[in-house]
Amino acid sequence: MLKGFKNFLMRGDLIVVAVGLVVALAFSNLISAFTTNVVTPLINSIAGNPAKPGLTWFINGQEVNLGAFISAIVYFVIFMAVIYFVLVVPYRAFMAKRGTTVFGAPEPPPPTKTCPECLSSDLPAAATKCWHCASVIG
Repeated sequence: MLKGFKNFLMRGDLIVVAVGLVVALAFSNLISAFTTNVVTPLINSIAGNPAKPGLTWFINGQEVNLGAFISAIVYFVIFMAVIYFVLVVPYRAFMAKRGTTVFGAPEPPPPTKTCPECLSSDLPAAATKCWHCASVIG
């Protein structure tokens, strides 16, 4: 039972989905901070009340809290670095030991050659005979 659970957790698809979810949540925090602290006060600046001090400026009594947005950007960068170095890099190394690649460029296709008779280009480089027309390839 534990071996099956381990195999379920170590499937590449599950880790990719988990990392994608974490990235989406961090990006959601960044967007929320931007809209809450920059966009909304700009829209409400037509008629508003003074707000709290900080790394802010006021437009018609509405606070534009640039400090909170910069904080969210810093949070996002740090969070993504932690995710990369704590989850992605060790998982890549683990999967490389198993002989599979993950979170990287796809493996290049194996080399092929073209048949001079039928011009099929999907023959393996080591082929001596064409799969399609059965001609000998020199």
